[in-house]
Amino acid sequence: QVQLAESGGGLVQPGGSLRLSCAASGSISSINAMGWYRQGPGEQRALIATITSAGSTNYVDSVKGRFTISRDNAKNTVYLQMNSLKPEDTAVYYCNLKIVPRGWVTERTYWGQGTQVTFSS
Repeated sequence: QVQLAESGGGLVQPGGSLRLSCAASGSISSINAMGWYRQGPGEQRALIATITSAGSTNYVDSVKGRFTISRDNAKNTVYLQMNSLKPEDTAVYYCNLKIVPRGWVTERTYWGQGTQVTFSS
């Protein structure tokens, strides 16, 4: 059994910062790529940032230079540092991890439960 636990969302003002975390636990052999998706009001869920097991990162243009994805392999955790937040960043944020469970040879995709980022006026 593998579980993901997200945290870090909340209310923020324009220009503010938040740090999201997603920790995997359970019967894990290894974790390959990690990523963050978001789903804004009335929108489809979309990929915004990824990090490989080697630490290479990639971002969509809308968050490049403002968001930073990182990982702590010892803690099986992926982070998303979000700076210079804009109202259009309002969304539910989901982590997505490619995990090889113990006893398996291929990876499976796991999703976090989602965490809401909302702007206050």
